[in-house]
Amino acid sequence: MAINSAMTVAMEENPKTVMFGEDVAFGGVFRCSVNMRERFGPSRVFNSPLTEQGIAGFAFGMAATGQHDVIAEMQFADYIFPAFDQIVNEGAKYRYRSSGAYHVGGVTFRAPCGAVGHGGLYHSQSVEAFFAHCPGIKIAIPRSALQAKGLLLACIRDRNPCIFFEPKALYRASSDEVPVGDFEIPLGEADVVREGSDVTVIAWGNQVHKCMDAADMVSKEGISPEVVDLQTILPWDREAVVKSVKKTGRCIIAHEAPMTNGFAA
Repeated sequence: MAINSAMTVAMEENPKTVMFGEDVAFGGVFRCSVNMRERFGPSRVFNSPLTEQGIAGFAFGMAATGQHDVIAEMQFADYIFPAFDQIVNEGAKYRYRSSGAYHVGGVTFRAPCGAVGHGGLYHSQSVEAFFAHCPGIKIAIPRSALQAKGLLLACIRDRNPCIFFEPKALYRASSDEVPVGDFEIPLGEADVVREGSDVTVIAWGNQVHKCMDAADMVSKEGISPEVVDLQTILPWDREAVVKSVKKTGRCIIAHEAPMTNGFAA
């Protein structure tokens, strides 16, 4: 799995990188950390109590010492809200409040997000807009296995706290040729996944595939959509978006979240 591969690369290159979360030591509910405790040992890969606020606080505390990079898993993005204060008021502002003397940039939160058709109200939400309003953090959402590895490694290595949302629908549906070793995709850069001339369609995560399907449909009617995957929500690639919209003259934004005040707004 691409996510497992990215975390393995990160753990191998930095012996002080640790990973924890609910059921992480057992491989995680989506098997992203399978065999990692056996490979790196229980002092580096371990389970946390069932407390998202505690996971965030523990992660920031370890990172604040400058001794550890931390990959912390929130089992579902829906459960991240108890940690909202820690992430938004503590981690995101840590560098600012100390005038640059300290930071917790070694923290990356992983969180499965989005709907899979049977998750119900507590296992289906896309919550990126809540965090996109907050300066001091970065947010990435991959559309495929290739992007998952490249963007996750970029998040882990970035010296700002990052939230890496993983669309659950892609865990078993996405298949790519993914580099076995080191591979990184820069944060803050969008990817034009389909060239077009009539309308710009902007999306991220699993929604990119929905937009590609729609683009195939309307292309049969002579419409030429350009599909842009933001890849990074914060910061988002204004230059790429403006360039595309100037070319097509029209813009549609599609997100898998409530319409009112979603990130598309």
